[in-house]
Amino acid sequence: MSQSLTHELAFLFPGQGSQSKGMLADFLASEAVVQDTFTEASDALAYDMKALVLDDVESKLDQTNYTQPALLTASTALFRLWQTRGGVMPAQMAGHSLGEYSALVAAGVLNFRDAVALVAFRGQAMMQAVPAGAGKMAAIIGLDDAKLVALCESVSTDLKKVWAANFNCPGQLVVAGHAAAVEALMVAAKEAGAKRALPLAVSAPSHTPLMQPAADAMQEKLSGMLFNAPLCPVWSNARAVALHDIEDIRAALVEQLVSPVRWTETIQAMRTSGIAEAVEMGPGKVLSGLVRRVDKNLPVASILTSYLMDKAVEL
Repeated sequence: MSQSLTHELAFLFPGQGSQSKGMLADFLASEAVVQDTFTEASDALAYDMKALVLDDVESKLDQTNYTQPALLTASTALFRLWQTRGGVMPAQMAGHSLGEYSALVAAGVLNFRDAVALVAFRGQAMMQAVPAGAGKMAAIIGLDDAKLVALCESVSTDLKKVWAANFNCPGQLVVAGHAAAVEALMVAAKEAGAKRALPLAVSAPSHTPLMQPAADAMQEKLSGMLFNAPLCPVWSNARAVALHDIEDIRAALVEQLVSPVRWTETIQAMRTSGIAEAVEMGPGKVLSGLVRRVDKNLPVASILTSYLMDKAVEL
């Protein structure tokens, strides 16, 4: 990455699926700003965020209401570390599902302490929206988007429905809905030529109309929160457009609970807008892999170690 391209830099913030026990262990052992961010989260949530991430003795890290604040905390800590090391502000930001909240914190729209409590509420609302065991999600590999959407419609009934929930990259989609409908879709997808149809370890059928109770709860919660104008454009993954207006941002956060994640379109549109390189500002490298399948010519750096952080800051 070179100095001449900093104005074309984007930050991408990951969502659920990027968490892992022990994430950021090296940074937590050595970086004060990371330690302080985790302490701030612990104070806001009244439990030890560092212990949850490093030890997870009660196996809570993969529970949605804990996963979401943990990932927001990790991404915010890495963003703050980037800043302390002299990293530049990107021209644009985007986040995959939950990651949009991390982007909004980094862009100054939301206060971190408020946001970490907000996403804990979001996770709880999502878990409560559909009874345990009633919903299901699955990844479908190797089918055309339009064919998969048509399959979702064909296997759905009045009482049991399945929808395309995440358009992650060409040939990789996630479906969600009633458990029976998702199972029927997995069979139909294999018969239609899908390479793989894999159930996901997620019970809440995210990004579908079944999340309407959670969307209603979030709309009420968000209406009372302070939003600031973004320091740079933040892309809505539900709309695949960059948002600048505070009320548009607020509305899009409600929409994303019941609408599919349009990640492929978002990356393509960011590229068209002039983005020439990106940094995955969070644990793991899930988004880096997806982005390379959307546009193999878009360089993406993953922030995984102190070495890579230093390299990425050399802009």
